[in-house]
Amino acid sequence: MKVKLVLVFWVFLMGFTLKGIFFSSVNTTIDDFFLPGSQPGQAGNLESPSKCDNCHGGYDNEVEPAFNWRGSMMSQAMRDPLFLATMTIANQDAPNSGDLCLRCHTPEGWLEGRSIPTDGSNLSSSDYEGITCDFCHKMVKPTTLGVNPYPSDPDYTSGTYNIDQAYLAGLSVIPPTSANGMYITDSDNAKRGPFTDADGNHQELYSPFHSESAICGTCHDVSNPVFSAITDGMGNIIDYEPNTMGAQSPDFNPHSMLPIERTYSEWTMSDYNSPTGVYSEVFGGNKDYVSSCQDCHMKDVTGYGCNKNPPLRSDLPLHDMTGGNTFIPKVLYSLYGDDVDTVALNAGMERARFMLRNAAELDINVNNEVVEVTVTNETGHKLPSGYPEGRRIWLQVEAWDSSGNYYVSGAYDTTTAILNHDTDIKVYETKPGISPGLAAALGLSSGPSFHFVLNDTIYKDNRIPPRGFTNANFEMIQAAPIGYSYSDGQYWDVTPYTLPFPPDAVRATLYYQSTSKEYIEFLRNENITDDWGQTMYDLWDAFGKSQPELMDSISWGVPIIDEDGDGYISLVDCNDLNAASYPGAPEIQDCLDNDCDGWTDEDFTSETEMVWTGCQETDDWNDPLNWNNNLVPTASHHVIIPSSTLGTFFPTIDGAVHIHSIKVESSGYLMIASGHSIELNNSTDPTIPAFDIHGVVENHGVVRINHSIHDGIRINPSATFTILGSVYVDSYTNYGIENWGNFQLISPGLIEITDQSDDSFINHSGSVLDIGGTLRINK
Repeated sequence: MKVKLVLVFWVFLMGFTLKGIFFSSVNTTIDDFFLPGSQPGQAGNLESPSKCDNCHGGYDNEVEPAFNWRGSMMSQAMRDPLFLATMTIANQDAPNSGDLCLRCHTPEGWLEGRSIPTDGSNLSSSDYEGITCDFCHKMVKPTTLGVNPYPSDPDYTSGTYNIDQAYLAGLSVIPPTSANGMYITDSDNAKRGPFTDADGNHQELYSPFHSESAICGTCHDVSNPVFSAITDGMGNIIDYEPNTMGAQSPDFNPHSMLPIERTYSEWTMSDYNSPTGVYSEVFGGNKDYVSSCQDCHMKDVTGYGCNKNPPLRSDLPLHDMTGGNTFIPKVLYSLYGDDVDTVALNAGMERARFMLRNAAELDINVNNEVVEVTVTNETGHKLPSGYPEGRRIWLQVEAWDSSGNYYVSGAYDTTTAILNHDTDIKVYETKPGISPGLAAALGLSSGPSFHFVLNDTIYKDNRIPPRGFTNANFEMIQAAPIGYSYSDGQYWDVTPYTLPFPPDAVRATLYYQSTSKEYIEFLRNENITDDWGQTMYDLWDAFGKSQPELMDSISWGVPIIDEDGDGYISLVDCNDLNAASYPGAPEIQDCLDNDCDGWTDEDFTSETEMVWTGCQETDDWNDPLNWNNNLVPTASHHVIIPSSTLGTFFPTIDGAVHIHSIKVESSGYLMIASGHSIELNNSTDPTIPAFDIHGVVENHGVVRINHSIHDGIRINPSATFTILGSVYVDSYTNYGIENWGNFQLISPGLIEITDQSDDSFINHSGSVLDIGGTLRINK
């Protein structure tokens, strides 16, 4: 589908610079986007939804039309900032193209003549109510004059048929089908609906059309009327070319135009479009089999349609029209305040999550290093369907083994909103774009493009088809796979992954995302007209960046348990009961091996420093797990006894300890047991004593200072050193013992200092000195 270079004539007029490239917008007029059906001024005055609320709301949020409609994207179609930002780009690229958008996003504004200019600047506040009650319930099925669309239905034939024919006779052109916003909306205020026994306070007309999927196709089969299909001698579409500027489409059949969305057509070619439909345990409400769009998106519930004593119905259509959008409803209150109902929107988001979680089913098969993941489409259209810009579904596949090896494909960073497009990733999406010929004429790059009104070809479409798919039928509706293949009858897809190791556990997860980072940035960067691109970006950034929704997940092998919720399963998590511990976690002082490297609290000291943690809840100096590096201090270590330990015990020396130096911090405590010793060798740091006491030290054994170029022992203010055993200070530079605190030598305690200077022992003013034992200084 490549447009030829001769199309330069189509784009010669409006030029502006876009990101350093001279881009000429196409010279389109409002006539290029003319479509048949009711025209502005031909549909009377559409009544406000608040008037409908008087009877159809305020009595039961579970089933009433008003509450559920207000929670749907149908009611927010014109408030949607993503739509508004997209329409701005469309109007920039092709002036007046916004008219095609406004037809379905604000039918009231369009039918009442406020859609020009096509940027929506002339719309009234009521036009922002989106697809309203009165619009849908005044719709008429497109029908050739004189032809009864329901000849076997006596209720329609005897009642509504002649009224429909009278209105159709007043139209200049009757649409050939229900698509592309070519709606027919009666000017009379009678409300059409699917029940023959309705008895309200307004005029009702029975309408089988309102039970048909075709009424949904009116806005859910979208084509670009500026492009027309070129066919070969067999009727096969081989290309698309633009119409003459200012001229209407020569054929209003949407399948003769360039396809944009094909949700309704996809349904027509599925098994759901059959008298019995497809059995479903989750969709359809009170129905066991689903057939029409309404069966899934307006499921049958039991309840009352209004608050004026109507009959209790078990086939009451729930007016929620739920799709899969859980992102835009989050942002609307920040834009429109009390014009929107946040309770209804939140309920709508939950219904959307239900739809997403039942739209597909996963299966997994593992054979040594090869993992196969099957995604089965449980919907009546492609998965995903609808507008292509940014909407996507992808697989995240993870694998582990007991050695700690980890594999992931399809990883998504929720902080940056970046989906890692690794070599194995499977993303289900469609990518429209610009052909080389048209790109040359426009001054743009060829290939996939978000400039949807300029796109003239499809570069990729690997979305999973529905039950009943055939290649011939989907080719006929311009929805065949592109750059991918599905066999006739296939409504699933199998993706193989070859792992770098045989896994012990595998998990596959299917995610849906309403819009991508790339599309949001495009809307911001390309907008030179208004603020909607920046507004949409700011909302996206503030409200979770269109956080992906989980559709389904399946596991294989060792149970994938993550009890502490840290994202690492128990197979590889060294402590699955504490979220602060997992492979690669930052190490913190908490008596845990946080980073799962076999060491505890190891990143907080130098190689020569050891800190008591007491993590074993004992006073055992010789237990390596009571120390920060899981090693018992040696003669090369400076030891710190901290003010408070992570455990509840301070150390007791029970044995012969040889270390470099030691500091007992304020509120710290050290006991040297009777018959045991601590020996400090070669303390060469001129800034600290060999034995630096700020807390409490109680010596019942032997303390020996062999060398210090600072003090041998220093008792700091508020510290206490109690000696019932022996202390030997053999070599020092400053003082043998320097007391600023509380020094107690209790009989039979002994201190022996080998005098190196006149400062073998000094007691400072304000300190406490109690000598009841023996103090010996050797000259």
